[in-house]
Amino acid sequence: MAGARIAALLAPLLLAPCASLARETQSSGKDEPAYVPEHFSQNGQKLSFYSWYENARLFRFRVPEDSVKLSWLLQMSKGSGPECDGTKATIYFRYGAPPVINPLSQQFPLNTSVRLSYNLTVSLGTALENTTHMNLSSPAAGDWFIAAHLPEATGKIEVKGFARSCAYIFQPDMFVLRVVDPVILQPNTSTRQTISWPANVLHAKVFVPAYSTTFSFDLVSCTVSPAAPCSVRITLGSATLLPSSQKVLNCTGPCRLLLSSPPWEKWLQITVESLSGARADVALEVTTSITACKPTDASSFPSVSKHLNQSQAASLSPGNASATWFARTGAYPTLSQGSRCFQFQPVVREDLDVVSVQFRVLGESTVLLQGETPALLYFNLNSGMDSGGTLVLSLALNKTSWTLENTTVWACLSTSAPVLPLNATSSCRTAFSEGYLLNLNISSAFVMLAIPYPESASWYLSLQLMCPKAPGECENAEGKVFVYAHLDPCFDNCGPYGYCSLLRRHGYVYAACICKAGRGGWSCTDDTKAQSVGRQMLATLLLTLSNLLFLPAIAVALYHYHLVEASVYTFTMFFSTFYHACDQPGVAVLCIMEYDTLQFCDFLGSVVSIWVTIVCMARLQEILKYILCILGTLFIAMSLQLDRWGIWNMLGPCLVALIILAAVWTHRGVTRRHCYPPSWKRWAFFLFPGICLAFVAILVYVLIQTKDNYYYTHSIWHMLVASSAAFLLPPGDKHKNPWAWSRKLLCHYQICRNLTPFPE
Repeated sequence: MAGARIAALLAPLLLAPCASLARETQSSGKDEPAYVPEHFSQNGQKLSFYSWYENARLFRFRVPEDSVKLSWLLQMSKGSGPECDGTKATIYFRYGAPPVINPLSQQFPLNTSVRLSYNLTVSLGTALENTTHMNLSSPAAGDWFIAAHLPEATGKIEVKGFARSCAYIFQPDMFVLRVVDPVILQPNTSTRQTISWPANVLHAKVFVPAYSTTFSFDLVSCTVSPAAPCSVRITLGSATLLPSSQKVLNCTGPCRLLLSSPPWEKWLQITVESLSGARADVALEVTTSITACKPTDASSFPSVSKHLNQSQAASLSPGNASATWFARTGAYPTLSQGSRCFQFQPVVREDLDVVSVQFRVLGESTVLLQGETPALLYFNLNSGMDSGGTLVLSLALNKTSWTLENTTVWACLSTSAPVLPLNATSSCRTAFSEGYLLNLNISSAFVMLAIPYPESASWYLSLQLMCPKAPGECENAEGKVFVYAHLDPCFDNCGPYGYCSLLRRHGYVYAACICKAGRGGWSCTDDTKAQSVGRQMLATLLLTLSNLLFLPAIAVALYHYHLVEASVYTFTMFFSTFYHACDQPGVAVLCIMEYDTLQFCDFLGSVVSIWVTIVCMARLQEILKYILCILGTLFIAMSLQLDRWGIWNMLGPCLVALIILAAVWTHRGVTRRHCYPPSWKRWAFFLFPGICLAFVAILVYVLIQTKDNYYYTHSIWHMLVASSAAFLLPPGDKHKNPWAWSRKLLCHYQICRNLTPFPE
């Protein structure tokens, strides 16, 4: 595609600084960082006007480890036809999960924590293409998601294939620059490094094990040769486009950066840039230190020891892998002597279905809190496929177990690392992200939190008793808290006015709600434009009862002995009535069989009714008429199976039938040397009104229908089509009396069976 070609042309320009840096390094002979460029691309997708989350086109990229530079090339293009107007697209970025967006400013459900994603707008005016860059330094390694959509949809119901729509194509390309040999720092070990000119940057990293509570980076000394003021910028962490996702400090001498609750079991990126301005090397001496605390023994908690012994509890601990790694390397962080600052509560992950997980606390689904020691629960959402749903956390107090009534439970849900310990002055915040703080007490014994599209990471829940009057008052306090956590595709299954739809993009599955009855929002809880129950009932009655206008057409068909046409009209009336009764949102719904079956039968009956009506107007021989009716029905059924909403499903049979009708009427007019049908009354009182009704029905169906007026415009379509059929049906054979079919079915004499129709 054009986007891929442009990306290939721009790649050398984006990586030119690295190439020049490599040439200068080789000429100077210094040991500088080595960089490797990588390029990732995905096929462009056609953007849609936004009405719900499925209209946002989702892209997923994986940023490799040790990436120091990231550049997205965002290309948007449009067709060259007159229908392509200037527009703009909104593009969202998020690390670890699909972006949470709200372009229509709709309400979110209660108890839902919403943190909208970073976005930018790309405009496309008269030009056919627009290229935008998005650059990021020290990006976080892992999954990055990009979503893009056009402005809000107008709500007009477009007939597929009737009107040409403009194709707006969006294609992102990702360029990353990885450092090959970052400096690996060891905790509690002094390291001397040199920032060489012209790179003027040092890339380092250190592994932070589980149970770490604080991390400090110390710049012990900084010297510049030749003598010049030493000035450096220290950056800890990786960029995620969230506030405070990195800690930055400018130093002109010895300084320290201290992190509370650093991310567990992850490599912490460290970047040191020289700001001295001198064309000289900078010598550094740095040291890192980590403090940690031990979890209490599992045997001291009955709910845990009942199911696990101490070694089994350790195997469920999130720090088991890092403990083995540090035991092998001899670099385990220093533990405070005798410090046991939290109790670890094992949690079992139970996978139920796609994007559906349940977390069970061992024991009676309760956590026993004792004294001021916090309890820690670990929720594993690291599978890479858990970020497409909604994480729901429910906490409830067991009031009968509380020993102090004025006790409050503070709960902090955070990613990558827990907050230990909690206190009344500190916030629920880790080193690089803000957690979710919840409070429970006797008067407010239940709390629930819903997080749409949770980040794919390790999640931690810290629970702690708090006594506001005296710090030591909680030493003898205890109580139980019920903890229930689960991952659902959609929160509350989208409620009674919507249903949950699983979406897929390149093997990645995520979920979103489709809302009805005017409802909107993330879980169909926004009732700003909601339809009342009375309006829902009115819509259902109009769409179903309007089909009763097929009764006159059925009566006219039976009166003139058109039994095939009467049968088709009856079939159409029945299935159209119950399809629209099943298709309605809200409370006024009645489904007598599967929705897809009702829809197919409604579409089939509608098109076949038009087909048999026009074929009947041709007044062919019975054998030929029946053959055309059967063959037409079979081909229409095949066409509907291929594409149920295509315009040619209706337009094709209409054109073929009209060609047959025109050929037959022309042949008869030429043969008989007068206009056919010969009666002017037939033209004035039947054909002309029928044609006008059919023409108006087509205009309503193609041009006027929108999502807001659908229930009455489509009802008008039903009435116009049924009425036109009653006018267009030809009269019966002049050799037969009206209602002859009834006598033929009920009479057993030969005179009844000799009623054979002849064309005019």
